[in-house]
Amino acid sequence: MRKSWLAAATLSASLVSGIAAANELTLYSGRGESFVQPIVNQFERDTGIKVNVRYGDTAQLALLLQEEGTRTRADLYWGQDAGAMGSLAKDGLLATLPSRVYDDLPAIYTSRTGQWVAASGRARVLTYSTERVNAADLPSSVFELTDPKYKGRLAVPPTNGGFQAFVTAMRVQHGDERTLEWLKGIRANEPVIFRNNTTSVQGIADGDVDFAIVNSYYLPRFVNADPNYPVAQTFFAAGDIGNLVNVAGIGVLAPSRNKDNAVRFIEYLLSQSAQQYFTSVINEYPVTPGVISNPVLTDLSELLVLAPEIDLDELADLPGTLRLLRDAGLM
Repeated sequence: MRKSWLAAATLSASLVSGIAAANELTLYSGRGESFVQPIVNQFERDTGIKVNVRYGDTAQLALLLQEEGTRTRADLYWGQDAGAMGSLAKDGLLATLPSRVYDDLPAIYTSRTGQWVAASGRARVLTYSTERVNAADLPSSVFELTDPKYKGRLAVPPTNGGFQAFVTAMRVQHGDERTLEWLKGIRANEPVIFRNNTTSVQGIADGDVDFAIVNSYYLPRFVNADPNYPVAQTFFAAGDIGNLVNVAGIGVLAPSRNKDNAVRFIEYLLSQSAQQYFTSVINEYPVTPGVISNPVLTDLSELLVLAPEIDLDELADLPGTLRLLRDAGLM
């Protein structure tokens, strides 16, 4: 009798544990906690599904997942850029998503593998001083920034991940030879080296430089604090690689035992309320239409016309980009 009771108790505990596990997700997030946790908390309240989040650097978490392989306990990976997502997809670590998740998304926001989608987007833009730059000084292509008239006036952050992803995209669209030529032209124009996008924008306001190529969400942060901030941002001509739209992407890990709930989390990120949060609070572009635009950002419909078409999964070759930056003397 005692043996039978113990067996029943063990089975019951196992079932409870299984149910609990089914109602939990483990998320590896390369996005910052201040961005991610509010929406995770809302998801937990709305669905009753607990999400355990491991925060870290996007590239380092991608490497960790490659080391863990099929042993990983992660159900989801939320990366800061498309390169990391493409790298995991090529290694076979991501599951194929149901097509309903991405069927209605613009092409610039989906992987051609169907293994991950963008949760939000950010564009490369040209920021400039409103005090020292005239409309006639604004180039129509990023390649024009090698012109001598921009000598000593451009901020460049060669060690910044966003800048490196942009250079990788230029390699994908125009090839290594032309990209290296552009990098050497920029180097010859004696740019001012900055640590990252934030300091580059600040450098314009401080009068150190007149131009910078940065992600679109940095200037809104300054403008929110000071509506008279003396910096503006614009795009190059439609289709120019200088208008690259990179994404924060999310995918389900192939070994996950909670794929249904993991997909449910992704669909939650694509919901109207979550997309409004990314746009209004994080200052990023939505990936779905119908969201009220951020007044500092170009409307999504216009962005879709300006953005170059590029295979986001091809942005994974960071070593090749670092080699070109060193060859050009920028690192």
